[in-house]
Amino acid sequence: MREEKPNNPSQKNKNRKSWLWPAIYSGFAVLFVGMVWTYQAVTNDADEKVEVSQSGNPAGGGDVTVETNASNETMKFPFDEALLDGVSVIQEYYDMEADSEQREKALLVFSQTYVTNSGVTLSNNDEPFEVKAALSGTVEEVVVDEFMGNKVTLKHADGLETTYGSVTGITVEKGDQVAQGQTIGTTAANEWNPTAGNHLLFEVKKDGVAVNPGNYLAF
Repeated sequence: MREEKPNNPSQKNKNRKSWLWPAIYSGFAVLFVGMVWTYQAVTNDADEKVEVSQSGNPAGGGDVTVETNASNETMKFPFDEALLDGVSVIQEYYDMEADSEQREKALLVFSQTYVTNSGVTLSNNDEPFEVKAALSGTVEEVVVDEFMGNKVTLKHADGLETTYGSVTGITVEKGDQVAQGQTIGTTAANEWNPTAGNHLLFEVKKDGVAVNPGNYLAF
């Protein structure tokens, strides 16, 4: 009768090791791939939400792009910069702290009465020119007044407002979103300030108080 040989424990250990480590490596690989896939999915979803919000779709309500731009803008001239050499200030902003000569230039005369100028009066040698939005914003008010001249007021970020007076051919309405540099009308003459001829009255307010446009632009 043949005697049975006892099992070899070293052989069992070898067989166990032969499948144990590959299984561990496979588990780590599956876990790593899953983590990468999850990260990419989350990142792509976040990018899509940002894109939708800023493109004016329902997530952004159409206002996000303008507001984001406005908060990063610096004020520009309210006309095409190609006209910079031709446009001049013919009536200054009335600044109480300015010298007497400067204040005198900021006085408007109507019906034998002096009125202080709340902005700067700009002229292109009495020729009409397109009026541009100095900043992105929302149309706060459009006033039609044949005697004093039509005007458009825009509300901007940081408590700023700009008003464009003595304009015609107005292309915007109250509530419209306006981009910086967008044409909002064309200059005209009016009966209230006939000596200025064809001109633009450009006004700036900060937190509801009129300020010198020269604080923002080198007029």
